[in-house]
Amino acid sequence: MNKYFAGNTMKPLSNQQRLHQVNTEQLFENYRTALHHAASYQYGMRWKTVRGKDYLFRDKDRRGNGRSLGPRSAETEGLLAAFTAGRAGAQERLQLITEKIQEQARLNKALRLSRVPRVVARVLRELDRAGLHDSFTVIGTQALYAYEAVAGSHFLLELLASGDVDLLDDVRQKMTVVSNKLDGEGLLGLLKKADKTFECVRENGYRAANAGQFMIDLVIAPRGMQESENITFCEADLVATEVPGLQWLLNAPKLDAVAIDEDGWPVPMRVPDPRAFALHKAWLSGLPEREPLKKPRDLEQARSVAKLVVDEMPHLPFESTLTSLHGDVRKMLPMLIQSG
Repeated sequence: MNKYFAGNTMKPLSNQQRLHQVNTEQLFENYRTALHHAASYQYGMRWKTVRGKDYLFRDKDRRGNGRSLGPRSAETEGLLAAFTAGRAGAQERLQLITEKIQEQARLNKALRLSRVPRVVARVLRELDRAGLHDSFTVIGTQALYAYEAVAGSHFLLELLASGDVDLLDDVRQKMTVVSNKLDGEGLLGLLKKADKTFECVRENGYRAANAGQFMIDLVIAPRGMQESENITFCEADLVATEVPGLQWLLNAPKLDAVAIDEDGWPVPMRVPDPRAFALHKAWLSGLPEREPLKKPRDLEQARSVAKLVVDEMPHLPFESTLTSLHGDVRKMLPMLIQSG
């Protein structure tokens, strides 16, 4: 039996809530598939006249770049007809699934499953839409929404209150790949799709804020001395800042979850393994340089997530050492759990 130093910081979901949480996850997987299919038709196909001759042209981006599929012929006219029909079918399927999710969202709100702040949800859905779900990991307080969604419990709201979200960029992926998926507009451009009021707090800074002063921080793990190039995705974009200790969260296994936002809509979240999160938060709480106001909250979050893991996620035993974590971090385990 395990005893924890954490108080009662969570409430299990009812069977009805669990049912609709699962339904939401399944609907969202269908929605993602339909969205991806519809996105394959995002840029059009059109006739383009060159030296008095029509060519079928397939656009590849919003700037009009693309390639010719050949001169007008029965074959290219057939390609255009198939493309047009395919796009209409994809849009119709996406619309039907969207309507089902909207209906589910109303039920989720009625069942008090709506949790993730609206602005966070919009940003994460935009990242997912851009194909960047696996490139950024949500760390810090907002990650708790993913853990509770997987475990079927809700943390107390005071444990979740936060005015920011930290996005951990995996710089081991090629920046050009991420930049291309951001369509040349950078991370700030994507944030503006979620909320047009987002702006960089300062030039060449790592933080953006919207009109409501909700903040998005772009962070990376410390790099070697030889790696001094700024991590940014275009001019006038956010520039990532290195944060000590994040290498352990970067290297830890990841957990993918579908949480539910304030409007009842599903939210795709990629977060660190909850054991790594709990141990890292406990380690943070003991750092002499950590802001005193943050230390008690760090420790309470660490203990609460540790309790959630043992109570609801027995497939993730703390006894299985996470090799990605430094020894100093793993030493935090005794302060989270005591056997008795």
